[in-house]
Amino acid sequence: MTLDHLVPESSAGTTAPTSRLVITPLQGIGEVRSGDDLADLIGRACGKYLRSGDILAVTSKVVSKAEGRTMPASARDAAVEQETVRVVASREHPGGTTRIVENRLGIVAAAAGVDSSNTEDGTVLLLPEDPDASARAICRRLKQDFGVDIGVVITDTLGRPWRQGQTDAAIGAAGLTVLLDLRGTPDASGRPMAATVAAVADEIAAAADLVKGKTAGIPVALVRGLDTLVTVGGMDKDPGAKALLRPAAEDMFRRGSAEAFEDGRRSGTKTGYNAGYDDGHAAGYEDGYAAGYAAAAAEARRRARSMGSR
Repeated sequence: MTLDHLVPESSAGTTAPTSRLVITPLQGIGEVRSGDDLADLIGRACGKYLRSGDILAVTSKVVSKAEGRTMPASARDAAVEQETVRVVASREHPGGTTRIVENRLGIVAAAAGVDSSNTEDGTVLLLPEDPDASARAICRRLKQDFGVDIGVVITDTLGRPWRQGQTDAAIGAAGLTVLLDLRGTPDASGRPMAATVAAVADEIAAAADLVKGKTAGIPVALVRGLDTLVTVGGMDKDPGAKALLRPAAEDMFRRGSAEAFEDGRRSGTKTGYNAGYDDGHAAGYEDGYAAGYAAAAAEARRRARSMGSR
């Protein structure tokens, strides 16, 4: 896939990372199994085509397979529980229960990222043990073998609140900028931007999935044209994709709406004390608290009337 943007001369010096972006699916990697040398497989698929400034988008599933992160499908529920740190939201439906959870990597995803697609029958795959470390290992190896400075993004498919469908995002990264901070930079009208921090690693992951797809058996794409995002040296100091995770203190939607409402209802019913407010979605918690408090007050009045009639 090639995206060509006709950039007028007046735009020279803007903060756009590139004016030409080429994304190429890497053929020939084949089925990856536990213990395979993934960096070697990717290097062979690249051949002499790899050069400094390139970025490789690698599907997390092949990383998990190479790392042996496979479990029997019968142990899926145990695997989800093992990977879960915190339940964000849970919904019953005719097909079972969907749980959106925060996993041990800090990623919020359905079923903690445990997945049965594109893996052998009767098995499920867990996410890589440490996707940033996996990205660094691939990046370091290819730099050693090819003598080039490149970036590596480990990608996984995630759903999104407020929007239908799924898209790929970066869960691991090495050798590149993952967040492009444009705050203070003049926009096209000359006004300084106050809040714009571009999640460029996520954008790369999503764009690369357009050529990898879900059913073509192509787990790696080569992204060319974003040289300015690739860092030279100091890879071990890169923050990795962990930098994309929003800190809990800044998370305005830390709990699902129904869960926040129930937290508030229980608090209002039991104690009338606003405990746990900061742990839930504010509006949902307040609504639940009001409902619980009102129910508790109504029950107190009922009991008072009952005692008075005796």
